[in-house]
Amino acid sequence: MNDEKLQKYIDGLILDRPKLLLEMEAYAKEHHVPIMELAGIECLLQLLRIQLPKKILEVGTAIGYSALRMAFALPQCGIITIERDAERYELAEMYFQKADKQEQILLVKGDALEVEEEIKKHAPFDCIFIDAAKGQYQLFFDIYSSYLSTKGIIITDNVLFKGLVYEEKIENKRIRSLVRKINDFNHWLMNHPDYDTVIIPVGDGIAISKKR
Repeated sequence: MNDEKLQKYIDGLILDRPKLLLEMEAYAKEHHVPIMELAGIECLLQLLRIQLPKKILEVGTAIGYSALRMAFALPQCGIITIERDAERYELAEMYFQKADKQEQILLVKGDALEVEEEIKKHAPFDCIFIDAAKGQYQLFFDIYSSYLSTKGIIITDNVLFKGLVYEEKIENKRIRSLVRKINDFNHWLMNHPDYDTVIIPVGDGIAISKKR
């Protein structure tokens, strides 16, 4: 089976998004901002439609694309999202205002490793979505899983990292180091004593973890 043709076929079935989201997709592509791949975000949204969370924590806002997708799909759900980059924070803030979602989405400026005190005021969360610095995934999981509701789920993006996690040889030293960290995280997560986890090879790979 040709994976590229299959992905193109699946993407071709996905319905058009509102104009603002298409604008964000175009901006992300032009400026190399990492946002979720179409099939990945659709899978995420379907999981959330099934779960119907009342409150979501997102670790890694970027320009606010996934937060807005979640807000549109779940209009009754509150979303708290963290972004440390000043330029992306301002862009996300602008897009939330353009979408009239600034009341539904709380945007927190800062490093996710440093804003725990502020975030825990809004706990518990029914879903935690981790999509920030990949080398810090285990730290993010350790910190914020403490604020997950009893029946909550944690969704982690990019766990297959463009398929590099199963490549035997990677020439670039920096990429090789990052891949090793992601691979270590995947093994740690799959063996976590408190969570059942499955990795779905959609988009860039998403891990879904549920409390036991």
